[in-house]
Amino acid sequence: MDNYYPILLKSPLFRGIAEKDLASLLSCLQAHTKEYLPDSYIFTTGDEINLIGIILEGQIEIVKESLVGSRNIIAFLGPSHLFGEGVVCTTHRISPVSARTKTSSKILFIPYERITKSCSHSCAFHIHLIQNMLGILGDKNYTLNIKMELLLLKGMREKLTTYLLGEAQRSHSLSFHIKPNRNELAEYLNVSRPSMCRELARMKDEGLIDYYQNSFKLINLEELKNCLSS
Repeated sequence: MDNYYPILLKSPLFRGIAEKDLASLLSCLQAHTKEYLPDSYIFTTGDEINLIGIILEGQIEIVKESLVGSRNIIAFLGPSHLFGEGVVCTTHRISPVSARTKTSSKILFIPYERITKSCSHSCAFHIHLIQNMLGILGDKNYTLNIKMELLLLKGMREKLTTYLLGEAQRSHSLSFHIKPNRNELAEYLNVSRPSMCRELARMKDEGLIDYYQNSFKLINLEELKNCLSS
């Protein structure tokens, strides 16, 4: 696990934890790892979830799937990202979404009770972890509100502009790289892929943005913001 310590220290769950304490902390938490092939389900809608996952290697997506097979991507996650925390904190712990690998992935799993309950050694880590977990749940609620705002927007340009401005803000740069490909982005925004690609091309022709594959650059920031106020 030593090779993964830098990744774990980037996880919000271990915020404020020293690297020298990770080995004893992970042992106390009874953490264990599991590897997955690409396009594998880590859990599916309706599963009971009792573990929190942290991605050590690979990429996964959180997906909401309907009974008729339609998909809506909720989030794209990579190394150091946490998942499952919103489900294990509920009363019944039944997942409303599925977690699926996009690439070969390695996941660290932690039993939820090991975080929230003090162990026989009375480790001081647990209070720290509980405080971090509360912050994570607050951030997750904020992210879901942003996702809801995206879905409520009616115009294609409004959706794309809101998404791209959000990505620029997260990367602290007008030039950034997004994780989803065009199909995945269309599913995330809940729009038609051909219509979305046409709108992106129009925005590029109008000098609002530039892009190549998954790399984007916001060129006319003022006009992009006007798209949301018009």
